[in-house]
Amino acid sequence: MRRFSQRSALVTLSEINITPLLDLAFVLLIIFVITTPLLEQSINLKLPKGGTPDRPRDKRDIRTVEISLKGIFYYNRQPMSLAQMEANLAKDAQGDPNLVVDVRADEQGRWKDVAAVMDICQRHGIKMAARTEPPGKK
Repeated sequence: MRRFSQRSALVTLSEINITPLLDLAFVLLIIFVITTPLLEQSINLKLPKGGTPDRPRDKRDIRTVEISLKGIFYYNRQPMSLAQMEANLAKDAQGDPNLVVDVRADEQGRWKDVAAVMDICQRHGIKMAARTEPPGKK
């Protein structure tokens, strides 16, 4: 009768199983691919049609001002009054001479709200870009 030696019981695996790690990586990738477009637009706006494609810009130089249909102002997705937004824009403009403000306003919204943001940008020497839907998009 043959006896089993202690050596065969102590054999260890020299390879790491990476299948669970790859499964986790693919699940995280899928989650990020799905959630990234949802984070892009914070409030539901119906933008007017028109405009031309953007030139590449440094994302650190861009601030977004959104104006809802009811006239609520959002500065970088934070609701605030017009005076608070002006103070934040003035402070950001002092620290960044290349600052650009993207204005997203509902097409049915009040023109006076957009004009107020344009006036703030002009007073503080800030470049402004009006956001629109591409002409062919519904």
